[in-house]
Amino acid sequence: MSSKTLKIVLPIIVLLAGVAGAKLLGSFRKAPPRVERAAPGPLVEVLAAGLADIPIVVEGHGEVVAKVSVEVVPQVAGRVVEVSPSMVTGGFFKENQTLFVIEPRDYELGVDRSQAAVARAEVQLEREMAEADVAREEWDELHPGETPSSGLVVREPQVRQARTELDAARADLDVARLNLERTRVSLPFDGVVVSESVDLGQFVTTGRVLATVYGTDQVEVRVPLESHDLAWFEVPRGSAGTGPRAEVSAAYAGTIYTWEGRVTRMEAQLDSASRMAHVVVEVQQPFAASGGRPPLMPNTFVDVRIFGNTLDGVVALPRHALREGEKVWVFDDGSLRILDVKVARADREKVYVSAGLEEGDEVIVSALDAVTDGMKIRAAGGDRSGSTTGGGE
Repeated sequence: MSSKTLKIVLPIIVLLAGVAGAKLLGSFRKAPPRVERAAPGPLVEVLAAGLADIPIVVEGHGEVVAKVSVEVVPQVAGRVVEVSPSMVTGGFFKENQTLFVIEPRDYELGVDRSQAAVARAEVQLEREMAEADVAREEWDELHPGETPSSGLVVREPQVRQARTELDAARADLDVARLNLERTRVSLPFDGVVVSESVDLGQFVTTGRVLATVYGTDQVEVRVPLESHDLAWFEVPRGSAGTGPRAEVSAAYAGTIYTWEGRVTRMEAQLDSASRMAHVVVEVQQPFAASGGRPPLMPNTFVDVRIFGNTLDGVVALPRHALREGEKVWVFDDGSLRILDVKVARADREKVYVSAGLEEGDEVIVSALDAVTDGMKIRAAGGDRSGSTTGGGE
């Protein structure tokens, strides 16, 4: 065999010898023992149950309405000779501020005429009383010690008539003065003008609506609520006192603003369509500027939170932690337990459990497809037992 052939064959022989040796050694090694591992249960999130006293908040929605809404109607007729700068749509005015003035000259003359009529009636009464005194003196001279046979003898009816005419003249004077006062139109509250149709020089008549105004001291929010929500707060009846505190909120230009309010009453009937009760929340000074907050104007849709009674010793859980039929799942040393509970109240986000849970119970808040009582589970967060991974506080 040539040296060139030997260089080729020798490595092949060595490789084959190595493979054969490895197989021989492998035939003498024992296979490792097979270990069966228990399948781990599903991983869940838990929440430790804590007993607390929870103030109940009843939430609703409503529309702002003016508590005081007035149509301005003149009580006397005439030409408008003065209009306040506040008498424009959106204009604010103060209590008893003059909004516009009707020409008063005719009514001033009416006062003068009435004063003259009062003076004439006073003179007439004095004359009748003087004549009555003369008539009584004559009777006493002719019939000493005797009572007049008729009041006409001593002019008593004439005196009464003169006194009545004086009273009527004075009443006419009061009416004339009142009409003169009514030429200056004002209102007994602070307000804002919603609409107006009065201009300088315009002739106005009694009974015609010239403006609509809202009072700015208070507004009201009508909040429709289900009947079961009414059990969580006290609604004042008549003048029984102030109702529970409420918070009214609305969004303006992407920012949420809030106003403090109070429940003042409940309307006398249910809504005929929804069968819901309307609770009225009153907000004071809704137009007052505060920290850049806009006014709370009528016709605004708002969210309302009413702070009601307190639930003592309940567990607050996320709403999705409550399972069908008022049940909860609890993590119990690596196993899932299904407990029946009593729910005192549920809102959009939470349920409040009053019975069935103990302090420190670990409530499962995860969703599981198939659940059986006692199934193995793992709680996310750490090791709670020798063979189960657990977590939580």
